[in-house]
Amino acid sequence: MSKVLVVFPDVQAAGAQVLRMALAGRSEPFVAGATVGTRVPGDRTPETPYLPYVLVRLDADLPHSSMANTRATLRVTVWHAGADEAHDLAQLARGLLLVHDGTVLRSVRPGTGPLPATDPDSGIDLSTFTVIANVRPTLA
Repeated sequence: MSKVLVVFPDVQAAGAQVLRMALAGRSEPFVAGATVGTRVPGDRTPETPYLPYVLVRLDADLPHSSMANTRATLRVTVWHAGADEAHDLAQLARGLLLVHDGTVLRSVRPGTGPLPATDPDSGIDLSTFTVIANVRPTLA
């Protein structure tokens, strides 16, 4: 008897897509113009800071004993024009991920943060947090 081949999708891309879709319909002023990505734009400069910017990155793949589920930690960093706006957008993004229940991210729970900081390279205010996502596999 052969085993079923399962693969786990790109959690980082899935998290970014969840936030892209969820933020697109929001009317809060601190969300206006927000871009969500999985890489910092290569042409970002102090003169062109791409604000607000929401970065979703895979922070850790957590071992799990079942092929029906895996866990991953996503780190979300929000750069914004001010510390308050960065915090507010981070809080909203965190909340949107926590209530999400979809085909890739089956459930999400809090990790750390949001924590305020300043980007050491640009001096731009940011806020960062983590969430832990249960990830549904696909049959290959």
